[in-house]
Amino acid sequence: MDFGQFRYETKRKKSEVKAKSHVTETKSVQVKVITGDHDQQLKARRAAEWLSEGHRVKADLFLSGRYKYMDEAFLKDRLNRFLKIIPIEYKIADPIKKSPKGYTVTLERDGKAKYIKGIELEDVKPAKVEPDDNSTNTQKVKKKSLDELIEGGLI
Repeated sequence: MDFGQFRYETKRKKSEVKAKSHVTETKSVQVKVITGDHDQQLKARRAAEWLSEGHRVKADLFLSGRYKYMDEAFLKDRLNRFLKIIPIEYKIADPIKKSPKGYTVTLERDGKAKYIKGIELEDVKPAKVEPDDNSTNTQKVKKKSLDELIEGGLI
């Protein structure tokens, strides 16, 4: 075999393996004690997207100033509350531990559940919901009763 041909084939095989491989990164989500509920939900959704892509997620409870001296149980509870919001199954790779800037925990995906635009999918198709005729009739009945109340001078 020609040595040039051999080098070409090995280079080609390496490039194919590299194209098929997926590099996992450790993404980071930072939450503070005073972070609002809506902001926590947004960060939890972002963490769920990263987990569904196969990345690891490092969730940090960042403590600044006087928050560093608060009760340890309270601070761990705040981090656990954030972890409960994450809408995808995960497993804890590293347990909650103290870091120089607060508390940290590392998460990994558990199973093959995927998270797409706020929906958790596990090969389950949602059932189609057909509107009932009774629900539209009750709305019309309510509207009639409101009109009667207005005519009667009660409203």
